[in-house]
Amino acid sequence: MHVNDQDQLLAVIAALRDEVRTLGERVCELETRLAALPPAPPAVTRQRTATAITESTISEEELLALSAAIAAFLGVRARIRQVRLVHSATWAQVGRVHIQASHRVH
Repeated sequence: MHVNDQDQLLAVIAALRDEVRTLGERVCELETRLAALPPAPPAVTRQRTATAITESTISEEELLALSAAIAAFLGVRARIRQVRLVHSATWAQVGRVHIQASHRVH
């Protein structure tokens, strides 16, 4: 290694150390802010979670079908971490367009 290369490497290491120090200070500041926030009321959180679960239960068969579809699309087995039901008129409209487009017009 030349002296010039070594000087450049040391400069990069010093810059990285400064960046890590700055990021550490920012994390510390954010943790302090977070600790100062009032905690969310646990009763409301539990109620919202329970409502969300009862409104959108997904059967094991549906979850397996989703997993198979994702694996077929990606080509690898994927781990499903979250499933949300989305109600949108757009999905229904797209479905109707596909059905109508599949019909033969004479």
